[in-house]
Amino acid sequence: MKTLAIIGAGKGLGMSIAKSFGKNDFQVALVARNAAKLQEMVNDLKAEGVVASYFIADIFSKEQIEQAISNIKAQYGQIDVLEFSPTAGNYPPTSVLELTVENVRDAFEANVVSAIQVVSAVLPDMLAKNEGSILFTTGLSAMYPVPMMGNIGIALSGLRNYVANLHTSLAAQGIFVGHRSLGLLIKESGTGAINDPDVIGDMWYQAYMDKTIWEEEYPKGVTPETIVF
Repeated sequence: MKTLAIIGAGKGLGMSIAKSFGKNDFQVALVARNAAKLQEMVNDLKAEGVVASYFIADIFSKEQIEQAISNIKAQYGQIDVLEFSPTAGNYPPTSVLELTVENVRDAFEANVVSAIQVVSAVLPDMLAKNEGSILFTTGLSAMYPVPMMGNIGIALSGLRNYVANLHTSLAAQGIFVGHRSLGLLIKESGTGAINDPDVIGDMWYQAYMDKTIWEEEYPKGVTPETIVF
């Protein structure tokens, strides 16, 4: 059985990605800060027949991330797929005209620095096996200027550059690096609509299986002017 680790697991998209991979014979490791919410997610996944556990880590802490990854490998043996989509930071999205050093640095550390820390913890094992997948879910400001998302956009565009360089460096070594930039407001699950998190979770599983398109906006062709609400 393969292992999926979700960094920044939450009850919306994270839960749906866990279900999509879990129903395809993956065991799931959920990583976030809130133990109570993580336990509820584990209970719900187990009720659907998915093998799941949770691991506590603050995305800002290199030591906690490294310990969580180590604990996942100790319990499950290896991490085959890593999905990174934390909603982290101490400041809300801020207009480009209201940026401060503090809110930009916070967003950068929450997204870029934390991604580097997570990848550094899982990549050596993947390189040793010449296989594995690292998946990044971001917002549309990773790919387009969105002035109202000034601090987040700086961070996510930096993250996108890191992801692109990972893809370029790792594709020939058997490691799939994927990026999906979401241009929609995620709604409740079970509707079957394009912004249903279960639909997005299934999209990610199919992208992982195909390994043909490393980066794409979702839904395809969406722009800041056509965001799906």
